[in-house]
Amino acid sequence: MMGRFVTVDDATIREGRCTDVYFERIESVLEKDDINPQVVMEVGAPVLPDGWGVFCGLGDVLALLDGRSVDVDAMPEGSVFYPGEPVLRITGQYRDVAAYETAILGFLCHASGVASAAAHIRLAAGDVPVYSFGSRRQHPAIAPMIERAAWIGGVDGVSNTCAPEGIPLAGTMPHAFVMCYPRQEDAWAAFDRHAPPDVPRIMLCDTFDDEKSESVRAAAIGCAAVRLDTPRSRRGDMRAIVEEVRWELDARGYGHVGIFLSGGVTRADVAAFRDIVDGFGVGGAIANAPVIDFAMDIVELECRLSAKRGKRAGAKQVYDLPLGGRLVHLAREPAPDGAVPLLVPFIESGRIVRESGHAEARERFFSRLPLLSA
Repeated sequence: MMGRFVTVDDATIREGRCTDVYFERIESVLEKDDINPQVVMEVGAPVLPDGWGVFCGLGDVLALLDGRSVDVDAMPEGSVFYPGEPVLRITGQYRDVAAYETAILGFLCHASGVASAAAHIRLAAGDVPVYSFGSRRQHPAIAPMIERAAWIGGVDGVSNTCAPEGIPLAGTMPHAFVMCYPRQEDAWAAFDRHAPPDVPRIMLCDTFDDEKSESVRAAAIGCAAVRLDTPRSRRGDMRAIVEEVRWELDARGYGHVGIFLSGGVTRADVAAFRDIVDGFGVGGAIANAPVIDFAMDIVELECRLSAKRGKRAGAKQVYDLPLGGRLVHLAREPAPDGAVPLLVPFIESGRIVRESGHAEARERFFSRLPLLSA
């Protein structure tokens, strides 16, 4: 079940043995009473951290349920969803699904939280590049998930080398690297000399001295941009520091040298500094994003409408309406004219009928981005 690190292996998750203990207990009770009803279960969130979210994590759900005796309909990854909308529906016998609820929600809640945070930061940044620098804020075993979700949510690149194939990597240099050389200039020159040609020459400029001093010195030896990483930890006025660095660079003829900001950058910082910054490295604001508080509930039992208190019974469909807006409607009822259904089949009778790739998911989100507000 566990190796050297405190993580759960794929087989344990796949077999439904990484679950809340009450599922194991009730499954035994139901089996002894020979109860295993046909159910329809939906996943949705009544409230969100923001007005909308980006659906993510479906790929892992498909891998989990592939070959199980269920049908799965869902919004494709990268879809924008709103409070109260079902994002995924599972049809099957309850005991065939119950033990997987914990993992299904874990996949969707976490990944959708990261993708949604990245998406709102992407919107706040406008045309300024944003990079995911936060995988170190989470367990390394889930670094691929963090970076994949951030990429679907719109970042321009990610820092972790275990990101899924096709996602561009980005990074500059750590303070420890600069400290390994006698002077900051020696470190910058070494990086310029030996780093691969396609790596941007962005020099970290706040290791020992004032940010503007190091930035001017880095510009003098040649660089594409300077990176400022400690304004928040120094309790400085970030706006004043960045403006001062920009002034000193411009005054000395280094107007072509960009400013890259990282180190505790929040969504509010991105919105506030996008007019004077040429790129952002965002860590915890993406990787430590609030999870989406999805729940998974029975909405039909043995082909009858059935839901617990506070939930709406019946399998539902979410529609994009031709004149704008959305509609949540009973799936069994006719669709409004011209409406586009958003939940589509992914698993039929245990067989995956549609894949869920991160490239297509990212494109799907970007197609919706112009219609969104912060």
